[in-house]
Amino acid sequence: MQVIHQPRVAWDAARVIGAAIHDEELFSWLRHELGALLGPATEEALDETRDRVRRAGDARLPVETGVWRVRLEDSLRGRPDLAGELAGVVATVRAVRPY
Repeated sequence: MQVIHQPRVAWDAARVIGAAIHDEELFSWLRHELGALLGPATEEALDETRDRVRRAGDARLPVETGVWRVRLEDSLRGRPDLAGELAGVVATVRAVRPY
């Protein structure tokens, strides 16, 4: 049995979100995957994040990444069974866009 460190998964996923903001194709795929995993409200929140970063510039990116870390960590606390799937999404993104 593999132990998944949920805070690390949340942090890695938040960083992936930040890295995908300026890549429309990747962001769209990620938005869909996270929406399927965490629900439609997540898709809407990702759109809002992307819009805020586009309006404010990349200086806003660390703030948004931090917000997503907390949001994802909270989600995993409530649904620890999602950690493996979320880690899989992160691994898939890293395979196509290492950062």
